[in-house]
Amino acid sequence: MTVTVTVTAWQQKVDRFYEQDFDDDDPKGSIVRMRELLSERPEGDAESLFELAGVYDSLGLENDAIPLYRQAFEAGLEGTSALRASIQLASTLRNVGESAEAVSILESMPDAGMDEGARQAFLALALHDEGRHGDALRTALLALIPTLDGYKRSLTGYAAELPSSVTKL
Repeated sequence: MTVTVTVTAWQQKVDRFYEQDFDDDDPKGSIVRMRELLSERPEGDAESLFELAGVYDSLGLENDAIPLYRQAFEAGLEGTSALRASIQLASTLRNVGESAEAVSILESMPDAGMDEGARQAFLALALHDEGRHGDALRTALLALIPTLDGYKRSLTGYAAELPSSVTKL
């Protein structure tokens, strides 16, 4: 039970940081404030590495964020944080021109639960960047269809008819 309270208290502090202390006009200050918050956690803590990666990412410092996401996974990041870190890492890789790796990460992920729509959206973007336009549109449509009141059957059929650019061996 203590772990749940600690995780909840930690997440509340992180949420407060983004609401009150994060300032993209002051990148150095934002990083310093996040590092102060992270000093409460053990050195090399997976959640801390993930949160630090997220700050760098949010500030547009993708090349600093990528190794931190990878370190978070190596440190044993799991659960919802691991799913979100996978999505964020893939999005960041896409932003730095590594869309093939982004596609690989996003296609190999399990269902991302409440973040599944985000996974699908970033996958569609990465597929588009890879020149797989039919796959990108299909992915976007299939993510959208569950939110519609009507036309699900016809749109699902149209999505299935889109050309795929995946090379079959």
